[in-house]
Amino acid sequence: MSTSTNQVRLPPPAQLVRGLAGAAPSDLSRAPLLGILGVIVGAGIVTLTGRMLTLGLPDLKGHLGIGFDDGAWIGSVYNCALMFMGPLTVFLGGWLGPRRILLVCAAGFTLICCSLPLIHNYGFLIAALILAGLTSGTFYPLTLTFALRNIPLKYLPFTLALYATFVDMSVNIAPSLYGWYRDHFSWQWMFWNSAVITPAMMICIYYGIPAVSPPKKSSPAPSLKGLLYASLSFALLFAALDQGERLDWWRSGLFTSLTVAGLIFLLAAFVRRLRGPNPLIQLTFLLSPNTLLMGTVLLLFRFCLLATIIVIPQSLTVKGFEADQIGPAVVWTAAAQLAVACAAALLLLRKLDSRLLMAVGFACIACACVMNSTFTSTWAAENYYRTELLMAVGQSFAFVGLVATIVLNAIFSGAMLSTPAVLTYSAYFHLARLFGGQLGVALMTHFIAHGEKVHSNLLGLHVQHGTWITDGGVTALAAGLFAKSSGIAAATGSALGVVGGRLRLQAYTLTFIDGFHLIAFACVLALLVIALVGKSPLDYGDVGASQEGIGRQNG
Repeated sequence: MSTSTNQVRLPPPAQLVRGLAGAAPSDLSRAPLLGILGVIVGAGIVTLTGRMLTLGLPDLKGHLGIGFDDGAWIGSVYNCALMFMGPLTVFLGGWLGPRRILLVCAAGFTLICCSLPLIHNYGFLIAALILAGLTSGTFYPLTLTFALRNIPLKYLPFTLALYATFVDMSVNIAPSLYGWYRDHFSWQWMFWNSAVITPAMMICIYYGIPAVSPPKKSSPAPSLKGLLYASLSFALLFAALDQGERLDWWRSGLFTSLTVAGLIFLLAAFVRRLRGPNPLIQLTFLLSPNTLLMGTVLLLFRFCLLATIIVIPQSLTVKGFEADQIGPAVVWTAAAQLAVACAAALLLLRKLDSRLLMAVGFACIACACVMNSTFTSTWAAENYYRTELLMAVGQSFAFVGLVATIVLNAIFSGAMLSTPAVLTYSAYFHLARLFGGQLGVALMTHFIAHGEKVHSNLLGLHVQHGTWITDGGVTALAAGLFAKSSGIAAATGSALGVVGGRLRLQAYTLTFIDGFHLIAFACVLALLVIALVGKSPLDYGDVGASQEGIGRQNG
């Protein structure tokens, strides 16, 4: 069987699966088990670190003594570095091998996380966060590459279930974990948490991922220029999206410069690809309709995650709740995800179509968002408990079904026939994951900011000076505040402030209701896209049967 993904004709589905199954060990040994644990921990570390950085930003700004504008770049530079490493990881993994790159980068990331809380200079902190993003940016594409190439196919559903659980759980457990660290230790553990976990990942990688010899020199020689152009392009465009709302989009010269520069580098990467294709980059299978559709579903899934990342936390933050008080509102989602994800893996082994599993997940997320749209200004964390279990089922089913469909598509599109193909395939979904998340954050942030203004204006039309209900309410409040004020003027001013605060709270309440409806609409759109995804020739039940058949033949 040829290992070139540029060939037009692939082996028949059954023969292709049997060949891939035969290339993997027939039974799990100690090394693959550790390799599986390594890929799971690696994926969770990147997600947890980015979420902790967002939650701990106020404490970090206080530590450095910086303002809002400077603080806005702290998370941005880390995520831009992650984006920069996406295309570049393809080159590094194909040139030096995933194991070597992961071990070196994990060691560097551990040292950086140990030193980050000790930095008191803003410039040094930005430089250290860039290095942290560059090193941890290799974790997701290379660990997914190992999962596709080295894990026995019949165990893939359970691996995918654990993988989905760790990534999704990292998002939902972060507020409670950060609140606990701050209350019982210190805010510095937002970084030291990753420094403690990453060495465990390194041990798993050292013993679980086999060492491979460097690949033979190819002709033409691999070129780094095109990948650098692409990496710079994605990083600049990511920074533009991340800072767009703060900079007021096209009214800002910096936003315009970042966008134009990103597009120029993207064009340069495209021209470089046409003039001299890189043998380590194999894009043929990316033209498959299923691959493009799954990238779209991944974008929509990342947007749907904003229900527990942005909408629910902010609906409590505007009322003054802290991280440890917000955490219980979303931690219930994480509590049930392991059991739900394992149930999803069993359903896949029983030959359930992964597309159906994915569709059920998005439907559950949509139902949970519709239930949350009954939100009022009196809600606290416990009011979300009744919907979070449904959200856990939805997110777990959707993510497991999504990744399972991506893996099946990798098998039958030829993406698993060579290491460069797997690296390119993994990098594509890594970029879709990061861009999808940032596009969603930018859209939701813009939606909430402008929605609050619209609702404040509409509500303000009904609260005007001279109307008996407004004047009566202000007078009653002023009378109640008079005893604690310096005079009637101060009491009236305080009363007007209370009325303004109530209007603002109600405006945000209406905006968050709209946000839940928007996420429910995105789920419906995802269901329409899933309906267009073609069915795989074989499902995971057939893959497991092929694996067991080869095991009996070899036994």
